[in-house]
This record gives sequence, structure tokens and C-alpha cells, in this order.
Amino acid sequence: MGSVSNIGFASVFKVPLDTQLLSKQIRNKSPCGYIVPPYLNYSVSLTPICCKLSESGIQENLTTPSKRIYKTKDRMEEYNIAMKRMMRNPYEYHHDLGMNYTLITDYLIVGSQPQKPEDIDHLKKEEGVAYILNLQQDKDVEYWGVDLQSIIRRCHELEIIHMRRPAKDFDPGSLRSELPKAVASLNWAVSEGKGRVYVHCTAGLGRAPAVAIAYLFWFCGMNLNGAYDMLTSKRPCGPNKTAIRGATYDLAKNDPCKEPFENLPEYAFEDIADWERNLIQNRVSTYLIFLHGLPPLLGWSQVP
Repeated sequence: MGSVSNIGFASVFKVPLDTQLLSKQIRNKSPCGYIVPPYLNYSVSLTPICCKLSESGIQENLTTPSKRIYKTKDRMEEYNIAMKRMMRNPYEYHHDLGMNYTLITDYLIVGSQPQKPEDIDHLKKEEGVAYILNLQQDKDVEYWGVDLQSIIRRCHELEIIHMRRPAKDFDPGSLRSELPKAVASLNWAVSEGKGRVYVHCTAGLGRAPAVAIAYLFWFCGMNLNGAYDMLTSKRPCGPNKTAIRGATYDLAKNDPCKEPFENLPEYAFEDIADWERNLIQNRVSTYLIFLHGLPPLLGWSQVP
């Protein structure tokens, strides 16, 4: 993870990092036998990924602190085994350490799930967060026992816009299909310029960094490898690059006779021409109307 510092906030730790690399450039842009957590009840195929952090909580009301601690550790171990096996991921998520995050650019933060309303206070007061983009499904939140409604209420009270674009955990196909909508919401929030955007999944190691990388790739003039290397150098993680390439292919090609993505070489769509980037930006932007009717309506809603 690199250097991690506890900052005196019981539920939060962050990785302090230099964020000057892209701030000037982006500021000028327009707006099979594996152990599986019980909530992941679908089959998963192995994909070459790497990542380390958290995505869950405690459901049962346990009677003693010792049993509660044991249950938390049991869930973390279960989740991390699944993540390492299915994602070939060397990293781990430690729910008991609280919310953790990394400043990627001056306006973009990638991290793990907020666990309680006080985490929202911290993001607002300490980091200037004005938007939260949540990529978790309901079952992800329930698995860890997080009271999402109390977090959403606190967002309302602090005038933080809370958005949800759920994608299945450990599922590259789901991530590929949901990336355009998630990036549309992220690009809108950045373009509004009212504060930082906090993008999170459960651990902040797979879905959330993938959305941030896709945004840097599609909207900030970077190629995929450059965006991927920049983000993972700041926040060690292993988002699925193939899913990002697949989503890029889906948006950039509209020929019904096009070559299937699965038949393309591994390096395909790691970079795109200017006309392809413009096409992708236009198509991603249309998701705002599709999802919300008009961009100003984006915000306090539940999952569309």
C-alpha cells in the first residue's frame, strides 16, 4: 500500500500522495473450487487482475465484543481469500481499519466504502468532497452490516450528492457494461466543479479504481496504460484492465460487422484516436439524459 498514516479519525485512514502530475492538464478539460463470500452466489471465471483494500461489514447482532471481533475477522478472511483467488489479487481489505482512500488528482479520490455517517462528515470537512459515487450492490453493503440509509441521509444533510452505479464484485462483464454509466456520473460531477468526487466500491481496489482509470482514459487525454500506471502507483490495486478495454471497444465501435472484442489482441484499445475519444465522450454524455432526464437532476436518487 505504500505509506499509510492514521489521521486521528477512528474510522478513516488515508494514503498521502503527490497529486500534481495531472492537476493542470485535467483542470483545463471540459466538464471452481474457490471460497466465495455467501453474497456472491454466481459462478466466476478467473481474470488476470491485481489489487488491496475492503468491501463489506457485520450483519448479525452478536452478544459479546469478542464474538463480534471474531466474526469481523472471519468475514475479512473469507472476502480476501475470494478476492485473491478469483482476481489473482495479492492485496487485502481490512474492514476493521475503517474507511481508507487515496487522492488521485486535485478533484478525484478513490477509496473504500464509508462505514458510518461520521465518515461522511470527515470527507466533507477534511477533503472537501461534494459528490460520492458508490459502485456497490445492496448485497455488498448488507454483507458488511453497513447502514447505507444513514449514510445517504448524512449526505443530504451536508449537501453531498450521493450517486449509485452498482456493478457486481469480481465480475469483469458487469464492470464492462456498467463503466459508461459510472463514468458519465463521474464526469458530470467533475464538470460541476463544486468539490471533490469520492468514488468507492467495497475495498476500493477493483471497481472504483477502474471507473477512475476509464475516466482519465476517455476524458483526460491519457492512454489506458498511462492512466492505469498513474493510479496504481498512488493506490496499489488491481482493477480489471480487460473490462476497461472492452467498454472502450463497446463505445468506440458501432459497426454491426465489427470483429468481436474477444478475438482482438490483448493490446487492442489500450489507446484510441482523437475521433474515437470524441465519439466515446459523446456517447458517455448521453447516459446522463438516459439515466436522469437532465444532468441537473443527477444526485439524491437511489439506483435507477
